[in-house]
Amino acid sequence: MSPRIAYLTGEYPRATDTFIQREVAGLRALGLTVETCSVRRTGVEHHTGPEQRAEAAGTFHVLEAALSWRLFAAHLAAWRRPGAWLRALRLAWRTRPGGIKATLYQFIYLAEAAVLAHHLRARGLTHLHNHIAKSSGTVAMLCAEMTGIPYSFTLHGPDIFYEPHYWRLDEKIARARFVACISHFARSQAMAFSDPAHWGKLHIVHCGVDPARYDRPRDGAGAHLLFVGRLAAVKGVPVLLEAMESLIADHPGLRLTLVGDGPERAALEARAEGLRGHVDFVGYKSQDEVAALLREATALVLPSFAEGLPVVLMEALAARVPVVATRIAGVAELVEDGVSGRLVAPGDAGGLRAALAEILGDGTLRAGMGAAGRARVVAEFDSAREAAWLAQLFEGYSGGTPPATLRPEGGA
Repeated sequence: MSPRIAYLTGEYPRATDTFIQREVAGLRALGLTVETCSVRRTGVEHHTGPEQRAEAAGTFHVLEAALSWRLFAAHLAAWRRPGAWLRALRLAWRTRPGGIKATLYQFIYLAEAAVLAHHLRARGLTHLHNHIAKSSGTVAMLCAEMTGIPYSFTLHGPDIFYEPHYWRLDEKIARARFVACISHFARSQAMAFSDPAHWGKLHIVHCGVDPARYDRPRDGAGAHLLFVGRLAAVKGVPVLLEAMESLIADHPGLRLTLVGDGPERAALEARAEGLRGHVDFVGYKSQDEVAALLREATALVLPSFAEGLPVVLMEALAARVPVVATRIAGVAELVEDGVSGRLVAPGDAGGLRAALAEILGDGTLRAGMGAAGRARVVAEFDSAREAAWLAQLFEGYSGGTPPATLRPEGGA
């Protein structure tokens, strides 16, 4: 019998995490029951398009329930199984990061876990899967201890790798039924912070895209660079703006469109004042709107200082758009330097400028990179294929016959 799965993350749905939404849709298309849970309710400004609004309406919000009568009902239900509740309490205490504030948060996570446990039992859900294994991963771990319902999680990075001991990544891996790592790099980090006895349950499941969504005629004209991502320091946008300043002399019609929002937006807009007429900040856009922008783009640029394996790079390559990105984390597992794009050192404005100049100046090179990039995404990052592999993991572990391979047969 297939497991009935609850998906938990900190905020769902969200414009920056559409890959989770695609994964849920892919599992449902395969006939699995998947119900979504979110610790917090995402603001409506983060919902782009009718698909996300529909997902938001059907999602259980843990914190809202915890601030209602359901918290009392959840703990009353938990005390009917006092042994399990006390085990969860001991686990919360033992895995607390230390310090008064962090300890208080740990008990908030325990309360949220009780509310989630009550919901899972009421809905007859038999497996809990978590994305972004930080605070919501702690809630999932405590909920599993409280209920006996097994859990798994998808490991992204990079931020959790900065503080693996704070977030007790070792304990989460040890207790999980399996871990879906988004790249070989993410898996290597999980191996660094876990006992070798658990390495066999560390599988690689790519975040994927639907290549058909991006298989449209390219109508780009002129020189148009595209950035899609959160406007935060880690994304390295000032380096891109510095490179733009020197590129404009050779490409006077050059445009840069920045899709996204975040804490650095106002500062970046001020920084780009001298590039007025060449740089546009357009905020969040839906998947269809991003796909339309990709059809106009000459190249997609992602000058990040830290990443996991960015889905936007997959989207660009699926649309036959060359990418220029930094050589960090798992990016080289997707982008082959000189074949489907260019990889440059993070923080190197001169190197970024040179890579962009090369691509902007050679249409034949762009066409070849576009074709190679799409072939790579179709072969290894198709969301339907990745959902089928994830479903195989859910069902295999549930049935006691887990797959022994890192990737599905024939996958890289």
